[in-house]
Amino acid sequence: MMVRMDTPFAPPTLAELVGRTPIVRLQRLPVAGGGMVLAKLEGDNPAGSVKDRPAFSMIDAAERDGRIVPGATLVEATSGNTGIALAAAAAVKGYRMVLVMPAGSSRERALSMTAYGAEVVETDAAGGMELARDTAERIAAETGAVRLDQFSNPANPRAHEVGTGPEIWEQTRGTVTHVVSSMGTTGTVTGLSRGLHALAPHVRVVGVQPADGARIPGIRAWPAEYLPRVYDPTHIAEVRTVTEERAVATTRALARREGLLVGMSSGGAAAIALEIAAEEPGSTVVFIACDRGDRYLSTRLFEAGDDAAPAPVAEGAVSR
Repeated sequence: MMVRMDTPFAPPTLAELVGRTPIVRLQRLPVAGGGMVLAKLEGDNPAGSVKDRPAFSMIDAAERDGRIVPGATLVEATSGNTGIALAAAAAVKGYRMVLVMPAGSSRERALSMTAYGAEVVETDAAGGMELARDTAERIAAETGAVRLDQFSNPANPRAHEVGTGPEIWEQTRGTVTHVVSSMGTTGTVTGLSRGLHALAPHVRVVGVQPADGARIPGIRAWPAEYLPRVYDPTHIAEVRTVTEERAVATTRALARREGLLVGMSSGGAAAIALEIAAEEPGSTVVFIACDRGDRYLSTRLFEAGDDAAPAPVAEGAVSR
């Protein structure tokens, strides 16, 4: 085939590759009721997670508003993926990035942040993300760094309202009936629900939180005083819980039965998606696969164990 040499060559920038992630159908995990379960592979974003979308969105919005100027220092609290995405975005934009995270996060995540040139400040693991958020606020006040604050920044859910939600509707050709998203900052589930409500109000968006006592990286249930201000439950159909054991089992099953190496928050969302498909015959359920599993290889997530397909047993729902 002849290539026209007079056609301008305009390869995309890194930021232009964010989004438009693929959707794949589960093939070997049992889906009861004749439904279909699909994974939205957000690990295919340039920095490897769903957080690439709000990272670039928040920095772009701050630039438009004049909050940050060339050479500025940015600071943000993170448990991992947002920090990696912001570190990559800051590298592209030329900003200094300070990331505050609880000690004990996977080694791969911390190393990824520093690889992009970010400075990592670790806080006491016992203080959790609450302490990390307070520390980021203090650093911003003391140094003049610009705190992006993903927990209250409207550019966080906006990235999913205009991007992720419409993409799912288009990629499923309007057949999607449910979308399942783990809840961390709640930006993804909030933005998805707004975007899909505008296009197709009948699509049910379901949030996933950890069951009591469960520790699942990327999924949180916040105390009232730390509930993210971006959270808007208006168009969220319901919130369900998942146990740590079930999230781990489903994550392993996705790798060993479907060839999808994803993180535990993705496994938690997949478990609920399989549950909904069993309850709703003929449904098309999409779950957000938030990141890639290679960020957790130094943890015990993929240790040898029972790889039987997880049973879609209900663990409780909080209906709205």
